[in-house]
Amino acid sequence: MSTTSKMSAWQYTSTASGLEKNLYLPATGVPKPSVTATQLLVEVYAAALNPADYKVPELLPTIPVLTSPGTPGQDFCGRVCETGAQASGYRVGELVFGVGKGSLAQYVAVEKDAVARVPEGLEGSVDEMAGVGVAGVTAFQSIVPNVQEGRGDRVFINGGSGGTGIFGLQIAKAMGCHVTTSCSGANAELCKSLGADEVLDYTAGDVVEALKEKGGTFDLVVDNVGSPRNLYKECHHFVKEEGRIVQVGAEMGVGAAVQLARNMLLPGMFGGGRRKFQFVVLKTRHEELARLAKWIEEGKVKPVVDSVWEFYDAPKAFERLKTHRAKGKVVVHVKKDLLK
Repeated sequence: MSTTSKMSAWQYTSTASGLEKNLYLPATGVPKPSVTATQLLVEVYAAALNPADYKVPELLPTIPVLTSPGTPGQDFCGRVCETGAQASGYRVGELVFGVGKGSLAQYVAVEKDAVARVPEGLEGSVDEMAGVGVAGVTAFQSIVPNVQEGRGDRVFINGGSGGTGIFGLQIAKAMGCHVTTSCSGANAELCKSLGADEVLDYTAGDVVEALKEKGGTFDLVVDNVGSPRNLYKECHHFVKEEGRIVQVGAEMGVGAAVQLARNMLLPGMFGGGRRKFQFVVLKTRHEELARLAKWIEEGKVKPVVDSVWEFYDAPKAFERLKTHRAKGKVVVHVKKDLLK
């Protein structure tokens, strides 16, 4: 365990022209976080980026709850180096993964319920495990409570090649579902290799019209994209009466916010959707992380890494994420020599 009170961390005080253009490493370091009774202090080996890491601070740069200077990043994998008085169940030196605040730093303080152990035999998969947290748990919460394991429920996943979609596709298959997904033609083989039973190329035609042609066959629709905007309004044509649509992703901006509000509040008789609608708000739980880890250990779920960047190239990693062409997770090495 390091005894220094300082650490290296990427920070920002502005998001003008983009978060990646405002990231800097303070020359004298920043204070290493202290832990509360229920937290763990983790030395971060690798962190993974999520769209929310830049979308939230760029959209709401003046909201007081956003710490300034702030450190971006939520996903991580690393070793426990300190435990709070009530953070039982973990030992110093254990390799863990999960979700914390400010993971683009040498250390992160995280609630014990927001982490899980990396399974034995996967210690060499730090990059892969670093990207499980936000996307994996979000996908879990959008699918597992809404299907019955082994029943063969039919699921449509809108956006199957993105971070959350890749996990959602595999989780649905692990639950025994028949999975249809949408992606670009360039990513169709990736989705098929992860278990998709059918792929709709959104660049080749209207996804909503293609779904309508299938009739009311789907038990669950998971929208990781937020477009096409009429997906929910037209879902009664392809979702069973007792089925539902779960929205995970959304475009940023006023128009998207208005559409989300319509989906949540406007009754079907007044032009809204005619099936149950749910918007997933992430709450990280140990039990769900642990089940994801078990599926990964069993080979039922495979984290997909798009690219790996060294710590000093974190701004370039955000540039890659912003291209919207990443196939899987964008990972940043925080500790240069992993597992040493």
